[in-house]
Formats: sequence, C-alpha cells, structure tokens
Amino acid sequence: MKKITYKQAGVDINAANSFKAKLQGLVKSSQGPEVLKGIGGFGSFFSLAKDKYRDPVLVSSSDGVGTKLKIASLCGKHDTIGIDAVGMNVNDILCVGAKTLFFLDYIAYSDLDEKILLDVVKGLNQGCLQAGCSLIGGETAQMPGMYAKGEYDLAGFCVGIVERDAIIDGSQIRPGNVVVGIESNGIHSNGYSLVRKVLSVAEQKRMGKELLKPTRIYVKQVQRLLNKFNRGRNQAIKGLSHITGGSFYDKIARILPANVDVKINKGSWVVPQIFKLIQANGNIPDKEIYHTLNMGIGMVVVAEANAAKDIQKELSDLKLKSWVIGSCVKGHKQVEIV
Repeated sequence: MKKITYKQAGVDINAANSFKAKLQGLVKSSQGPEVLKGIGGFGSFFSLAKDKYRDPVLVSSSDGVGTKLKIASLCGKHDTIGIDAVGMNVNDILCVGAKTLFFLDYIAYSDLDEKILLDVVKGLNQGCLQAGCSLIGGETAQMPGMYAKGEYDLAGFCVGIVERDAIIDGSQIRPGNVVVGIESNGIHSNGYSLVRKVLSVAEQKRMGKELLKPTRIYVKQVQRLLNKFNRGRNQAIKGLSHITGGSFYDKIARILPANVDVKINKGSWVVPQIFKLIQANGNIPDKEIYHTLNMGIGMVVVAEANAAKDIQKELSDLKLKSWVIGSCVKGHKQVEIV
C-alpha cells in the first residue's frame, strides 16, 4: 500500500509552524506586561492586576466577520479584515461598560497564501491596538476540502472587565431620555449577504475600497465618555448599543426596559451615499434596510436629555460626528423609525 503523509492529505505542518513563528514579533506590539510567555503555547496567559479593581466582573464575546470576507477575497485586500473581527467583539462588550483585556482569533482555511494570513493577523493586531487590548493567541486551522482555494473564515473571542456597580444594562433608561447616534465608518461588518445580493461582482470590485472600510472601534472614545459622564452618583449614560445585525430595530430594543419605546427620526443624521446606493439598487424598503444595515450610525448612546449636548461636544473633541437621532417614550420595548 502506498504511504501517505499528512502534507499529501492537504495539511503542511512545517509551513504552519513557520507561519506561527513569524507571528511572535508581529503581535508583540499589542501585548502589555500582563501577557505572559507570548503566543504559541497550549494556553495563553494574562495576569490580572486585581489591585486595580474593587469588584470586577469579567465579560466575554465571540463573533465573526461574515461574508465581508468574500469582498476581501474578490478585491485581494486582507490587511483590514482583522480590524473588523476585533471591532465586532470589543464594541459589543463595550455596550455593558466593559474594557477589553485580551483577544483571540480563529482562522480556518483549506489552501491559503501565507502573505494573506500575515495580512489578516496584521489587521487583528491593529484592531487590538485601536481597542487598547492584547492579541494573546488563537487558532490557525488548515482544513482541506472545507473551503475553496484562497477562501478562509475568520472569527474572534474577547474577554473584558467592568466594575460590578458600573455595568450598563439599560435598566435605568426612562421616557424622556434621548438617543445619540455616533457615526459609523461605512457598512462595518454585517449585512454583506444583502450587499452582495444587490451589487454585481463588478460593482463590488469597483467599490471595494468603500465596502472594505473596517469596522470603527469605539472603545477608547466611549470609555472616555463613561469616565466623564458616569462617575459617582451621576450616571448620565443609561444605555449603549452596537448597531450590527438586526440594526436599529433589534439592537436598540435589546437594551430597553419593558415599559420604554424608542422613536428614531430618519432625517436627523446624514445617511452616507453607499447606503442610498444599496437601497436603490435593490429597491429595498425602508424598514428592511434599517433592520439590516447601520445606515451611518455605528453606536448609540441613550442618555439624560440635559447631558446630550455635552456628550456630543466630547465626541466632537474626539473627532467623531454625532447626532441626537431619537427619544425614549412610554411603550413596550419597541423601536419605531419615523
């Protein structure tokens, strides 16, 4: 019987080890002194400075990039897609007030050029730098037959921390609060199945630069808001929502108490042209597109009305545009766009 090696079966262990060795120096820039031993072991170590916290709670999230990867492959551009993977996770736990401590990635492929893998990890590391967290490990899985040549999947996992009495869960949202919308950096990383349905391959390639704009990471800016507006007894910010899958209808409703509705005013902010183009190309109804894409609003802050102007001023100082896009009223945990 002919002898078969693992490499002949489609998995090159030596190439994988060579790739992992190159990652050591690449990811070091995001790792602080809390990271022990670096990457490459059976587990990743992070030393928590317990003396910095009074009553800490760990918060975790796991998410992927979705079919935006198809656009990256089509355009041959992979150096920012890792930022999306980080952003989708760290922005989520930010919504409960948590600051991300560390991030791990998962990359799966059948046959992929090493340069693409390195570009993906460069993006992951850049995303961690933007979020102020450490890229401490992950998994690179070569899986022959699972993906077409040149295709891959990318997901991530993060762990953050928040003081128990600083957790933001939306329970303090009341009628009379206002909704401040913070600008997105484009489509971010959800709704791409719809985008790819209504735009031709030629259009996707031509608009690749716009479609591949990475998810904006809001960690440092929103943490600054929380440090300023939620100190001591003054808790001006009542809720935070990351506008991703399900968009305004689902993501804002998720944080509302049972007796509160939110009314969003469509004309209260400038919708970027890319969203108008997608809607027109697909003849997509308003309710459908506002249930799928972020329409130019990547993060929502629900706050006391008398703090809204100061919050907007702070965001402006941080180079972020924002608008008061809605209000909280009595209701039944519903979102209405008018």
